[in-house]
Amino acid sequence: MTDSAALDSSTTFDVSKAIDDGGFSTLQKLAYLFAALAIVVDGFDGQMIGYAIPMIMKEWGVTRATFSIAVASGLVGMAIGSLSAGVLADKFGRKPVLVASVLLFGTSTMLIGFAPDVSTIAMIRFFAGLGIGAALPAATTLTAEFIPFRHRTMAVTTAIVCYPLGGMLAGLAAAQILPIHGWRTFFFIGGALPIAYAFFLILMLRESPKYLARQSSRLEELRSLLTRMSHEVAHIKEFTDGVIENAKRGSIADLFRHGRASDTVWLWISFFMTQLSIYTAFSWLPTMLTTEGLPPALAGMGLTAYNFGGVIGAVLCALAINRFGSRWPMTCWAAMSAITAFGLKIVSITQDTNTFLWGLGLHGLFVTALQCALFALCAHMYPTLIRTTGAASAMAFGRVGAFVSSFAGAAMITAGGASAYLNLLGGSMIVTVLGLVMVRGHIGPKQ
Repeated sequence: MTDSAALDSSTTFDVSKAIDDGGFSTLQKLAYLFAALAIVVDGFDGQMIGYAIPMIMKEWGVTRATFSIAVASGLVGMAIGSLSAGVLADKFGRKPVLVASVLLFGTSTMLIGFAPDVSTIAMIRFFAGLGIGAALPAATTLTAEFIPFRHRTMAVTTAIVCYPLGGMLAGLAAAQILPIHGWRTFFFIGGALPIAYAFFLILMLRESPKYLARQSSRLEELRSLLTRMSHEVAHIKEFTDGVIENAKRGSIADLFRHGRASDTVWLWISFFMTQLSIYTAFSWLPTMLTTEGLPPALAGMGLTAYNFGGVIGAVLCALAINRFGSRWPMTCWAAMSAITAFGLKIVSITQDTNTFLWGLGLHGLFVTALQCALFALCAHMYPTLIRTTGAASAMAFGRVGAFVSSFAGAAMITAGGASAYLNLLGGSMIVTVLGLVMVRGHIGPKQ
């Protein structure tokens, strides 16, 4: 193992190669577990507002349009947090950024419990969004840099799936807390959990070995970490992460060169439409259901079912892509997302509630899986030098779709109730089908 990681001499050690080709130690499994749990609390806090909106609107007598500002501000914060996470993690380390992100959104979520009006919630949600947006890329980067190559795709996929899992747990908590203790207590509890977990991460989480390999002042920390991962590095004098330091950095323009322009445009459209659909559900689904006459507890279960389906669907989609490539599984998942959304229009929400909730779970199974799969497709489409640029730009375009959802979801409910709302969910996925069909650089089937 050590021999395979050595470069030009016995005194230089390639950390990336050692992790890619090495074993899967207990320390690495714990790093994955801790990062995944951070994404769970990220998803929990990220979706709490969707469950609480109906109760806050009723208590304060405000309209959906008024509350759209609070939803939008959180999504703007998430976009800025997502785009900043990579730069900050490269400068300060993966662990500090993840810990700070969890602490920021936990503290902000708790402060929402003290908010006197919608404007205050909007301001606090912006700061919560910064943490929520930064936590996911920081946690997935940490996961990827600890996990051997042969386990990496499934590890990152299952880590990302923890976001809807957190949303599902938030729904279960909302059903128990909101009717009895109210929305303020809901946010107090939702904020306390990540604050406590942030301090746990400070004590238990280890920094990424790839990051440490670039920090000359922390080589003894890296040596200790690699030793715990069963690498013999006592004699090593120099470490590298295997990346060519002077390699040319990718630019946005490179995404449109060498025949990549069409794929880039269609990928961006797919990201935009998928996140438009998903965040319309995350932010406004319980509100739509209460508007149609369901009690708040049952309305919250609609989003819980949606998230539960997403957890299952993401794993199934990842397995299908691993076996058949990405074109047909992703296209079929997108098509079924549209079909299930339009199909729900024929189900009576009040007279056949259980069927409607099951249908929401089925819809979530397909559409949420696409978000995870799009990240994998993005990583495959672009060469190494522009891969990060490609992922960041596609994610940014997706965040624009999420931002639009904060106003579009409310507008659809006001204009046409459940029917118009479901038209938005289904229509966005029809465009996604077209985008995925037009992409040429899909992941190939497993040989």
